[in-house]
Amino acid sequence: MAAAVTRGARRFPPVGGGPEAGPCGGAMRAAVLLWLVLPGLAALEPLSVGLAIGVASALTGYLSHPSFYCNYVECCPGSGHRLNATALREQLDGRLFGQHLAKEVVLRAVTGFSNNPSPKKPLTLSLHGWAGTGKNFLSQLLARHVHPAGLRSKFVHLFLATLHFPHPQRVPLYQEQLQNWIRGNVSACAHSVFIFDEMDKMHQGLIDAIKPFLDYYEQVDGVSYRKAIFIFLSNAGGDLINKAALDFWTSGKRREDIQLKDLEPMLSVGVFNNKNSGLWHSSLIDRNLIDYFVPLLPLEHKHVKMCVRAEMIARGHEVDEKVVQAVADEMTYFPKEARIYSDKGCKTVQAKLDIHEDIAKAMD
Repeated sequence: MAAAVTRGARRFPPVGGGPEAGPCGGAMRAAVLLWLVLPGLAALEPLSVGLAIGVASALTGYLSHPSFYCNYVECCPGSGHRLNATALREQLDGRLFGQHLAKEVVLRAVTGFSNNPSPKKPLTLSLHGWAGTGKNFLSQLLARHVHPAGLRSKFVHLFLATLHFPHPQRVPLYQEQLQNWIRGNVSACAHSVFIFDEMDKMHQGLIDAIKPFLDYYEQVDGVSYRKAIFIFLSNAGGDLINKAALDFWTSGKRREDIQLKDLEPMLSVGVFNNKNSGLWHSSLIDRNLIDYFVPLLPLEHKHVKMCVRAEMIARGHEVDEKVVQAVADEMTYFPKEARIYSDKGCKTVQAKLDIHEDIAKAMD
């Protein structure tokens, strides 16, 4: 099994092994530098040797200091690291549309967790909603605010159920490998982030292997997991969220009036009893180890238009409202009679915008 970090995948390494163990691997760097210097010392006088070793030690100490080394190599955040809540809010407002609940819950949860110097357990979020509502975007945005390199960071670990856990007969092996991977990486960086995508396609019982790491333990086998973040992404429960949103619309209530208490209890129970969910009868739910079930609402036509505008700006183009309207109109909506919600959210906006841009270029 492999764990994806960027577009590819990397194999599970030996637990706790490698020169990157620890925030900056200072001891290993010092040893390497001295190893490079020592061969040239044999030809020097004893006094010169002593002086050279002193200089090498001082240089090694300087180069190994986080204030210098971490400017060039990614390091695990220190104990005083705090998340920039203002920047996170700005990015949520600017790129995550139609999701007032997700913004509010996630910002509150992550900020509170980051500001707590001694959390009792790792932060565990479970994001639910149909495709294109923003689950992946939200999880990757959170990862970037903990580790600026995002999915490219060696401290952020993305698991895809269909890619990394494809065979049901190998669940015991996957569970062992998953435990080893998490244990080894949290040992190297307490602020590690783990994202589990396609939870609705994960084999039943597999995710329960990480239950000890999410619980209220100060340490498990000498390792503390309390500063790590675990994020689950799932389409399971999306139908329940959509029905609740439609009921609000039918009754004439504003979308923004939907509160977490209207959805979270129903969502946690629905996912727990959903046999097509990797959290079916999971001890993570049974033991209340998931801190928040975060519902992502279905997107309306106006939200799709916001996505199109944001994508055009991200590409460095001027916003053309005719193109914005055309792309939004090409999406399919439900219910068929009222055409309120996009059945793919904003998932295909980029592809449809590509087509319109190609047409515009051909006409020039």
